[in-house]
Amino acid sequence: MLKTALSQTHAFLKEIVVPGDTVIDATVGNGNDTILLAQLVGKTGKVIGFDIQSQGLEETKTKLLLTGLTTQVSLYHQGHETVDQLDLSPESVTAAVFNLGYLPKGNREIITHPSTTVEAIEKILPLLARKGFILIMVYYGHSGGTDEKDAVISFVKTLPQKEYTVLSYKFINQVNSPPFLLAIEKK
Repeated sequence: MLKTALSQTHAFLKEIVVPGDTVIDATVGNGNDTILLAQLVGKTGKVIGFDIQSQGLEETKTKLLLTGLTTQVSLYHQGHETVDQLDLSPESVTAAVFNLGYLPKGNREIITHPSTTVEAIEKILPLLARKGFILIMVYYGHSGGTDEKDAVISFVKTLPQKEYTVLSYKFINQVNSPPFLLAIEKK
């Protein structure tokens, strides 16, 4: 049975993230990926989360408290393009996940942007461990979404094949701009 792009993202994460890993949730949103990542890294791992909206961060903090997963999660009320301001060693991150677009049930005018998303991906690539992944859920059925989709695709197409494998996982016979997954694996 085929999985949705989001289900495939979670399947990849469950396959590659193990207790003790360091992972990045580049777009925390309402915290669903943050919770999954915290469960996967266990008490010895670390989840680093970014979001520019306090609404999503507060929702995520509440979910973390309710699940008892607060100790391994650090949330930053700033854009994902600021990842280089943290003290992360090269090749120390197992996975990073992005959900592009806007905060579900939030203000649809506040969206991720092509320039900061590409900048964040560029900054995370050297942080990836060998066999590490960046998983990008591309939601583009909103104002500005197509520009971001095109910019991200253009960027990932330029990644050297000897260093990275890039996969596009999408349904091609669905209407209404179905979301799709871009997966970057560091060789």
